[in-house]
Amino acid sequence: MSQKKISIFDTTLRDGEQSPGCSMYLEEKISMARQLELLGVDVIEAGFPFASEGDFQSVAAVARECRSTTIAALCRTVPSDIYRAAEALKDAKKARIHTFVATSDIHLQYKLKKTRDEVLEMTANAVRIARGCVDDVEFSAEDATRSDVDFLCQVFEVAVNEGATVLNVPDTVGYTLPGEFAALVTTVKERVVRDRNVTISVHCHNDLGLAVANSLAAVEAGATQVECTVNGVGERAGNASLEELVMAIAVRGDKMPYSNNIDTTQLYPASQLLSSIVGFGVQPNKAIVGRNAFAHEAGIHQHGVLSNPLCYEIMTPESVGVPKNNIVLGKHSGRHALIARYQELGLIFEDNEIAEIYTRFIALADRKKNVYDQDLLALAPARIPVAIAA
Repeated sequence: MSQKKISIFDTTLRDGEQSPGCSMYLEEKISMARQLELLGVDVIEAGFPFASEGDFQSVAAVARECRSTTIAALCRTVPSDIYRAAEALKDAKKARIHTFVATSDIHLQYKLKKTRDEVLEMTANAVRIARGCVDDVEFSAEDATRSDVDFLCQVFEVAVNEGATVLNVPDTVGYTLPGEFAALVTTVKERVVRDRNVTISVHCHNDLGLAVANSLAAVEAGATQVECTVNGVGERAGNASLEELVMAIAVRGDKMPYSNNIDTTQLYPASQLLSSIVGFGVQPNKAIVGRNAFAHEAGIHQHGVLSNPLCYEIMTPESVGVPKNNIVLGKHSGRHALIARYQELGLIFEDNEIAEIYTRFIALADRKKNVYDQDLLALAPARIPVAIAA
């Protein structure tokens, strides 16, 4: 089965940084950008140059530093914004200007205070100016999923006619559902893109916990670029998680025959780097990169994993850069896990000894949340470890 190429657009440095507590200094942004390039993302959205001098300098620095990936700068459909973005990108080997305007009636009425005709004019002018600065222009219709579909397609048509190379369909407030989002992407593809060489992109937020599901539904409907962030960081509940998207495609290639340039063994290092920069980690049960993603405490699960990891792991820890799975010893653990851990410590016991040790172990685990190696040594009869005895 032939594989369709999906571009990974990472906005950790822009939308991700807008998450409360996720602001980064210049050197931290450069460090993260290097890791993203090592990870293999196709586009790094480095910031919003007009927002501040710091953002301008960050985009310019990343543009100079990263040579193998496209560097994007965000800007409103305002000439001064666009020229500022172009200036920040002047040293980029591959530059993209990403301009956006809201298209939903609620945004037009209460935020922009513009008519639909004015938005159409703003779109045309902005894309025209951006194309005068760079060859690669992405246009986003903010709040697309709450916009009138006919008007949305009209705006997109204007953007393409003025030279937009990428049309982004954002679920800005995390409102849509997979089926309806797929239908929207299909509509844009059929009514606007047709047979033209224009990429459909999607940018999903996680307010209902559906950002990854919506993104995958959009890909199945014809989108060929997905916008996401490491650890799913971003405004409010965050963005589509890069690691979840990539591994869903990797694990379920039988249903999603898509390829990308991501080196999956760099996913965990990227997650860890971002966590160290922003000062807080992901929740323990976070898919792919959470502390418990490859941890097993239940006895039945531990027995299965020790017999064959495929019993309970649909991917290997090593495939995403995690050194190995983690057998957690606690009150739900079984004898197989306990024996395996003692063997790792170089200690081997007879069956009757194990039975007695296991009884004491369960009694301790009922009183203590975490059972450590020193606890196991205290529970066991005195032994010289096999490795030492040898």
